[in-house]
Amino acid sequence: MAAKQNSIANEDKIGQTTSDDIPLTSLEESLLSLEKLDRASPELWPEQIPGVSEFAPLQNPNQSPPSWNKGLTKEDYAYMQQLGTLTTSSLIMEVKKLHDLAYQLGLEEAKEMTRGKYLNIFSRRNR
Repeated sequence: MAAKQNSIANEDKIGQTTSDDIPLTSLEESLLSLEKLDRASPELWPEQIPGVSEFAPLQNPNQSPPSWNKGLTKEDYAYMQQLGTLTTSSLIMEVKKLHDLAYQLGLEEAKEMTRGKYLNIFSRRNR
């Protein structure tokens, strides 16, 4: 019985080809690129480490502070330092707290807007 099943399985495989049956040379030929690379190439990486100057530019003492840095207090710097020392999980918890706070503020604002609507404080007055 097992011999009969093996012969049936072998008959099914006769018409099929697998990736193992493809000779390696045809696979290499299909991956061959005919692009010519003998043209002169411009300087692709003018910086020693690409992109670093965007994130850590050299500071000139005569240069003004960046725009995001204007108006920050010492407490703001201390808070940024505190956030920078947090672990990944505690930073995620801090973000969740801020998200919950923003959601609560949104709910309170919606209540106040509804209240103003019922009190007709948003209606236009004709002078």
